[in-house]
Amino acid sequence: MKSVTSSDFVLSVAPMMDWTDTHCRVFHRILAPDARLYTEMVHANAVIHGDRAQLLAMNPVEHPVALQLGGSDPAHLAEATRIAVDHGFDEVNFNCGCPSDRVQAGRFGACLMREPALVADCVGAMVGAAGKVPVTVKCRLGVDDDDDYGQFRSFIDQIADVGCGHFVIHARNAWLKGLSPKENREVPPLRYDWAYRLKDERPDLRIELNGGIRDIDTAEGQRGRLDGVMLGRAAYHDPYLLHRLDSQWAARAELPRADLLRRFRPYVEAKLADGVALKHITRHLLGLWHGEPGGRPFRQVLSERAHLPGAGWGLIEEAMAAQSAVEAQLGNAR
Repeated sequence: MKSVTSSDFVLSVAPMMDWTDTHCRVFHRILAPDARLYTEMVHANAVIHGDRAQLLAMNPVEHPVALQLGGSDPAHLAEATRIAVDHGFDEVNFNCGCPSDRVQAGRFGACLMREPALVADCVGAMVGAAGKVPVTVKCRLGVDDDDDYGQFRSFIDQIADVGCGHFVIHARNAWLKGLSPKENREVPPLRYDWAYRLKDERPDLRIELNGGIRDIDTAEGQRGRLDGVMLGRAAYHDPYLLHRLDSQWAARAELPRADLLRRFRPYVEAKLADGVALKHITRHLLGLWHGEPGGRPFRQVLSERAHLPGAGWGLIEEAMAAQSAVEAQLGNAR
């Protein structure tokens, strides 16, 4: 297996629909200063014709941040890529991995793995429009009962030939019928060995691994074998894991959860002043004490009261106090 330089190893957070909005990404940036962040997937047509102020909302602290695009029309994807570059995104990522019925009906996402020539046309158009900004691809190993590594490698090769040198591999198949999006993240078996083999056979490509990375040991196991790991729902449900990994790989001391959360206060108060309801921000914080004493009362305070009129930073302090009280009680009982 070809060794990969550890200093080049990248930690990133996956694009997740309805989750990785700008509020979430600013919070994740506080937790992980060196991680690469991704937007929710946005269809190219929405970028061209929709409300860009909302769809492409980005705070300067988020950099480096990538816009993930969906679509299957090369001209539209090229135009959306130009817009993304003008808006300052550091990378444009093409979605070839989402298996939902809605995505399939629009002929984009994972179903495109059956049309490698079309994907190559799309990515080539994006590369031509991106200038110096890298265009990357996120994909699966195949769809349905595909079980041919050579077919998977051929898909990668056709895209690499048009100028894409960076792939994020969700290392399982996508089932287009019969499984929900959630089941598609859990039921098809993981095949990390295909990602390892691809990196070994195509050492000049950047290959990052996505899928099933829920703990430090699994993430750490990829160093020296691949070019990075992408956390998905683990980074959302247990955001302190993101902080621990980023700190460990940057040789920085981990910070207490409460200290990290208080670094978020200026952003929260600025958004409240702009008229953003607290509930739209605090929904991204609920997992910060995942698996820790007091995690449940922390979540309860925010879940039950963040929607109320006038809810502000003080409620987050109350939630932290509720967590701390439980932790203190357990400490006194020992």
